[in-house]
Amino acid sequence: MPYMPRIADDELQFRLDSAGAVLIEGPKWCGKTTTALQKAKSTLFMQDPDTRDNSLATASVKPSLLLIGDTPRLLDEWQVAPVIWDAVRASVDKKNEDGLYILTGSNSINRDGIYHTGTGRISRMKMTTMTLKESGESTGELSLKELFSTEPPEIDGIRSKLTIEELVFAACRGGWPGSLSKKNDRAQLAVATDYVRSLCEMDISTIDGVERNPAWSRSILSSYARNVSTLAKNKNIFQDVFQNLGNISQTSFDSYKNAFEKLFVIQDLDAWCPSIRSKSAIRAGKKHEFVDPSIAVASLGVKPEYFYSDMKTFGFIFECLCARDLQVYSYSLGGRLSHYRDRYNLESDFVLHLDDGRYALIECKLGSSEIEEGASHLVTLHDLIKKHNETETQVPLREPDLKIILTGSEMAYLRPDGVYVIPIGCLGD
Repeated sequence: MPYMPRIADDELQFRLDSAGAVLIEGPKWCGKTTTALQKAKSTLFMQDPDTRDNSLATASVKPSLLLIGDTPRLLDEWQVAPVIWDAVRASVDKKNEDGLYILTGSNSINRDGIYHTGTGRISRMKMTTMTLKESGESTGELSLKELFSTEPPEIDGIRSKLTIEELVFAACRGGWPGSLSKKNDRAQLAVATDYVRSLCEMDISTIDGVERNPAWSRSILSSYARNVSTLAKNKNIFQDVFQNLGNISQTSFDSYKNAFEKLFVIQDLDAWCPSIRSKSAIRAGKKHEFVDPSIAVASLGVKPEYFYSDMKTFGFIFECLCARDLQVYSYSLGGRLSHYRDRYNLESDFVLHLDDGRYALIECKLGSSEIEEGASHLVTLHDLIKKHNETETQVPLREPDLKIILTGSEMAYLRPDGVYVIPIGCLGD
């Protein structure tokens, strides 16, 4: 299968042009190595069984020998020999050049055996699974970057080519690059199922050398999946797991949860807490998301057909898909996602902040019947910010630059109240 261009391609080139080394982090199977290979001139595969022992022996004696090769040199799964990190940092200092090394890894950095953070030498970037644009399912006609511009594009009448059934399948299949080359739908869906099985039976224990119970791992993922895109408290998720297992402690639960975070499986979103309400009114809990919606679906053990009669549940899966795509589309803009909700049930599913201060309030609504409610939330929240600024003139809050409803429907349009209605099947970077 030929290489499918990724949004991360340009980001990787930018970082190679501006730093001595680049670390690409993200979940297994998301395409980190394949993307890195498009730029690399030489490669060292640390997990290659034919050379692994020799590479580890070299790393223990003189790790700088592993760095010899044409640059950029790819050091794949470098964390197998953590000493490589300091060897790369020292080499960058010595050569004082940009674009020397690319490091890839499927778990967050373990500080054991590492003596320098790499700050100023090793630039870090994140990759995730493929967005709908990258998989060819979104037209990408509506660029997030252009929507944030001073003269937003004309959107009325632009249509998505995704039916609701196709959107459901795309979420259940996920954005795993390897799934797109499979010959039929069943094989494509099996990739996410196999990923979850590998997580629970192998990766959860190899991440830090702590032996963990596969049944407990699956139960925790299932509970997270039942609470995806919600503000459920961790103690409630623990109680859900405890009711199923009966013999897991809070400490063990936290250990499993932390391991899934290190594996880039779970990504909880922080709350946005502007001073437009009293602090006691704003719900500051984290919103639970997975790096890819298919992990939630596979953890629940359901197929796309299940959601045809339960669109309410799919609404949470859809929100997880939107979180994935928004993070990727906004990456070059320094985008970061949070959420807003208060005790009066005024909410914005996502607040997307850019690194220059601009931001968007975003609601995710599957069908047209929910759009009016979503728009009302966004307009009311905007009005609260305006009202706050009338009294807080010394420290005014920036008003939102965009108000967006992401939908699974077909047509994009701008409402009279200034809210953009955009099908996820039209959005791009």
